[in-house]
Parts: sequence; structure tokens; C-alpha cells
Amino acid sequence: MKVIKRISLFLAMAGIMFSAGSYATLKAEQFFYPNKYDKDEKSTVTEEQNASRAAVNGSGTGAFYQEEEKAREQVIEAAVEKAPVITADTIYLIEEVNLSDGTIVEKEEPIPVKYIGLDRLAFIEELEAYDRNPALSDLKLGFQNIELSSFSKERVVICKYYRPEPEEKGFYLMVADHFVIVYEEDKKTIHMNTDILLEGLSEELQTEIIGGKYIENEKELYNFLESYSS
Repeated sequence: MKVIKRISLFLAMAGIMFSAGSYATLKAEQFFYPNKYDKDEKSTVTEEQNASRAAVNGSGTGAFYQEEEKAREQVIEAAVEKAPVITADTIYLIEEVNLSDGTIVEKEEPIPVKYIGLDRLAFIEELEAYDRNPALSDLKLGFQNIELSSFSKERVVICKYYRPEPEEKGFYLMVADHFVIVYEEDKKTIHMNTDILLEGLSEELQTEIIGGKYIENEKELYNFLESYSS
């Protein structure tokens, strides 16, 4: 009789260990491809759990081994369901923030392969490395810094901050009441008045200003003003 009980106990424990191993393997695969194995995992785990329960109930040890099985499942669940990591199915969103005008552009991109499998801490370290050595394309756009906004297995959001260089604007020198006036590029908005008399300039320069002399940028404008102001 003792031999029969030991054999039953051995078979029950073997069934439990097999179920636990299979369950842990499937849960680990689900971490990286969560949408691929959902249906298979549910059916497989259910069948194995039913088989395990049948073996335990048939052994005559009943409630004790059922409680032990639940405890093992909790241990396995705790081991597998650790900190979330980025998977191939994680949504990757980038928010581009323009610090000059406050605009935000959001776009979704494929998750870079090098980020798959990273947890939050490891991902932040990758972002810090990028912040120290950003891509040339970002530098040209006025890249300032990058930070993590949101992190989960389902969705990752990062923010890139930019401060674009202001575009060079031109000016027009025109005349009003015999004085040179500086207009914006639209030729309607006055940028500044000057004390430069048109008659005090060379005939060639007078002709240019009467027709609207274009000045390419502020540096060229102030060079002109310094040269001809009284």
C-alpha cells in the first residue's frame, strides 16, 4: 500500500513540474511576441492544468496538493511577470517639441530592433546615450535633448526637443519724405526709420533705394546704417 502511495505521489509531482515548466516557457515567449501565442497558450495551459488536477485528485492527496499547485503557479507567475519590456508589438511614438513656438508634432515609427527586449531602465540608458551623441539630422534641426515620456509593454512615448535656428530675413531700403526707411520683406511693414537723407547718398545708391534696395540680413543692414548714418 505504501508503494502505491509513493508511486501516486511521484506521478503527481511529475505532472505538476511538467505543467509548471511548460507554462513558464510559454509566458516567456509571450513577453516578446505577446499577440502571437495568446490562443495557443490559453488552450495549452488549460489542458495541462486539467491533466495536472486529474493526476492530483486521483492520487488521494486532494486538497494538500491542490494548494501546493496553486502556490507553484503563483511563484511561476511572479517570476515571469516581472518588469515590462519592449517587444516587437510595442507601439513607438515620438513627440517632436519645438521650443521656439511651442508646437508639438507626434508621429509613430517602427520600433528599432536594438530596443526590443529592453526594460525601462535599460531604455532610459539608451536615450541618455543618444542625448550625448545625437544624429546629424537631428542636430541640423536644432536638437536640444531627449527624454522618456511613457513606458509600457504596449506603448512607448519619447519626447525630442528642438530649438531651430531663426531663419535669416531680409529688408528693403526705401524712401519717404527724403529719408531712408527700412521695411520688412513684405515692403509694407516699417522695420525702422533712419536719419539718412536720400540726397546725401551717391546717385547710384539713390536710384537703388528709390526702386527698393534689398538687404539680405541684419548684419548687412547694420553695416549700411553705420556707414551712412550721421
